[in-house]
Amino acid sequence: MASGGWGSGSASNPGAQYALNRHNVGFMALDTIAEVHGFDAPRQRFKGWTQEGRIGTHKILLLKPATYMNLSGESVRAAMDFYKLEPADVTVWHDELDLLPFEVRVKTGGGSAGHNGIKSLIQHIGADFRRVRIGIGHPGHKDAVHDYVLGNYAKADMEPLSDLLGALAAEAGWLADGNDARFMSDVAGRMAD
Repeated sequence: MASGGWGSGSASNPGAQYALNRHNVGFMALDTIAEVHGFDAPRQRFKGWTQEGRIGTHKILLLKPATYMNLSGESVRAAMDFYKLEPADVTVWHDELDLLPFEVRVKTGGGSAGHNGIKSLIQHIGADFRRVRIGIGHPGHKDAVHDYVLGNYAKADMEPLSDLLGALAAEAGWLADGNDARFMSDVAGRMAD
């Protein structure tokens, strides 16, 4: 979410018990961005937690809905109404089963691909928002998806996850500038090093 620029929400679940779930990689990305870019302390508003700060010349509002994934659109809609924003002003960070682990793709618009948080966002704000899709891989069988996405990252995943979160935060300025291709390229480059 943003006031006068780019901003972000996340389709994830609140609470310590979900902190390391694959489904919460969007929250992890926002937390890292806030830390790296020196955002203010979290405040409770818009049915969630917000942090304000700057990335380059852009004033940014980070929003982590506290409504749980399936209702995250309510929180984003409340912030959009307050700041008089359009869907094009919103960037949502979320996990993506259809991408390999730690692969990142950015797109605007489209369907939900079965992601309940994205379904809620589409229902409340329409489909024309930007999405930072963070790959978590697929467990191989659709019956295993629920437990997989709500499962924690494995210990072996912690180092590449940390590297990815650092890369996302370091390159977030390209997203703020609207250069999605450069953001994806530079994140991939950092992960290849």
